[in-house]
Amino acid sequence: MADYYLEDGSFRDRQGRVFYLNTKVYRGLSPQAYEEWQCLSETRFFKDCGGDGKIVKTGLAELDNLSESDKNAIGYWQAYLEHEKIPYITYPYEWCFSMLKDAALLQLELLQRALEEDMILKDSTPYNIQWVGTNPVFIDISSFEKLKPGEPWIGYRQFCQLYLFPLILQAYKNVSFHPLLIGDIDGIQPDQCNNLMSFRDLFKKGVFLHVYLQAKAQSKYSNSNKNMKTLLKDAGFNKTLIKANLQRLDKTINALEWKTSSGTWVDYSETHSYQDDEDRQKKQFVRSAVETRSSWDIVWDLGANVGIYSRIASERAEVVLSMDIDHATVERLYLSLKKEDNKKIIPLVMNVASPSPGLGWRGVERKTLIDRGKPGLVLCLALIHHVVISSNIPLKDFINWLESLNAEIVIEFITKQDEMVQKLLQNKEDIYEDYEMPYFEKCLYDSFQVEKKEEVKPGKRYMYFVKKKN
Repeated sequence: MADYYLEDGSFRDRQGRVFYLNTKVYRGLSPQAYEEWQCLSETRFFKDCGGDGKIVKTGLAELDNLSESDKNAIGYWQAYLEHEKIPYITYPYEWCFSMLKDAALLQLELLQRALEEDMILKDSTPYNIQWVGTNPVFIDISSFEKLKPGEPWIGYRQFCQLYLFPLILQAYKNVSFHPLLIGDIDGIQPDQCNNLMSFRDLFKKGVFLHVYLQAKAQSKYSNSNKNMKTLLKDAGFNKTLIKANLQRLDKTINALEWKTSSGTWVDYSETHSYQDDEDRQKKQFVRSAVETRSSWDIVWDLGANVGIYSRIASERAEVVLSMDIDHATVERLYLSLKKEDNKKIIPLVMNVASPSPGLGWRGVERKTLIDRGKPGLVLCLALIHHVVISSNIPLKDFINWLESLNAEIVIEFITKQDEMVQKLLQNKEDIYEDYEMPYFEKCLYDSFQVEKKEEVKPGKRYMYFVKKKN
């Protein structure tokens, strides 16, 4: 039997299903979806955007040699597509402001280019966009369909709920969109967004037209028996009106800016307490651990801050997830990586003490961080004191969690004599008896084989490179 894996969330797409087969990514197509694919594959924009990396590279696949058991497992379809594999799946509630903004602009660009050739996207969700480094890539090929004369863009409301409203709240109100998106897979409702707006906000770009009027329409027509698509068609709705709306949205999204306040650790690279020689020693320690393999599939950099060590890891990694709890820090990192056109590092807003859970139908439609792919190497630099002291996670529990990843680990222990730990403790009672170096080493040595240890700041900071015991 072949090694296959079904993408659980794909059941929502009734026109096809995504599955992995022997490390490759395929999509089964229904007869209707296959007909739409034939039209799409002949368009100029699809070929151009596939070549530019804006749409995932896709072609027809031959799977005639599958056994009957495999066919039963993946389903019988009219045709199959093969997609280029995305390094790691992420979700919009893990992205920073500018990542969501760039994804929105790509969605609008694809819509406008599709309309030129009489096609349209039937939905407008950021879950259809993934990342190759800092480059957004559209992956849901079966979302494209032929434009029917007189029909509206039915993805408009979804675009607002999952793109525009989150961006507006972050830009105009400094309200974090992450808990709102993680709390509802369908995004922010028009009335929810409108309730957070003041009278003055109505005069800001996009609020009156896309928030206030949509909220009023929702209230007016939510219990109506009228078919809005039919009404719009009868009123003479056409492609020109869709284009005009897309152009307005494009201008609105482009104009949105989030003026970040300095995060707690956003200026870490300028304020950390290392001397130059200590800083060089730490970087060399990380590099030597990275270079123990010719390549790593996935590397996690937990508490990555401005990505100094993510960049070192990326020298030998297929993909580096550069994770930090501070949104402003991740925003800054993304913008710097974008200037570099980085293709390997994906920055994410992530709290290691409360990582993304499984969400959606039966908790599998959106997978946990670990279920999307475990790392081969994990960097935990200047992190464990935050986990234990700030998040109240027992030290041994954190070490046990690292052990469960079955990865190699670079971890830094910062003693209570260090200025940064003292800063965390200055307004707290020191009840953290477990946060002591002898106990840390006992827990570490119980779970791992220590390959290398170095003191990088005398009496205060120690680096360890460890592997799980056989």
